[in-house]
Amino acid sequence: MIRLTTPLTEEKVRSLHAGDHVLLSGTVYTARDAAHQRMLQCLAEGKPLPIELEGQVIYYAGPTPTPPGKPIGSIGPTTSTRMDSATPTLLALGLRGMIGKGQRSPAVMRAMQEHPAVYFAAVGGAAALMAACVTSCEVIAWDDLGPESVKRLTLKDLPLVVAADCFGGDAFRLGQEDYLRSVR
Repeated sequence: MIRLTTPLTEEKVRSLHAGDHVLLSGTVYTARDAAHQRMLQCLAEGKPLPIELEGQVIYYAGPTPTPPGKPIGSIGPTTSTRMDSATPTLLALGLRGMIGKGQRSPAVMRAMQEHPAVYFAAVGGAAALMAACVTSCEVIAWDDLGPESVKRLTLKDLPLVVAADCFGGDAFRLGQEDYLRSVR
């Protein structure tokens, strides 16, 4: 198990490989479809983004309402391909990590190699477990988007798997190949 703390440096990203198990701590930001579209709109209009992307990690999630006495509601990952059209642009601006579920497009995989970054897979269906790893949550942009607003989270030991690394390694593809070899 690899313990990582944000922000992520290129050196940290280059030390990770598809299939590695990670416990991530530190600051990450939530952003889903609508927030990604607004970020692209800001860039097109020459406006600053609500977060400095250099070294940051974006968690593709929209938490449920916060119960009393908790920092956040359930916060499971959403399907990452929904953000793929915006991801190469954000990677070019220094984004170093993404958390979600499912495979990434060839364009994102290429951009992760060009601008060293890592894609972490979170366990789908374990949103309550994910919430237990969040120690604080603050909306920092686009509150009108509700659960899809950009939030700053502080994490403690969020369990993740490196699904794609900056060398082109893809745990989804490797897993399929291993399975096919085992049934032959």
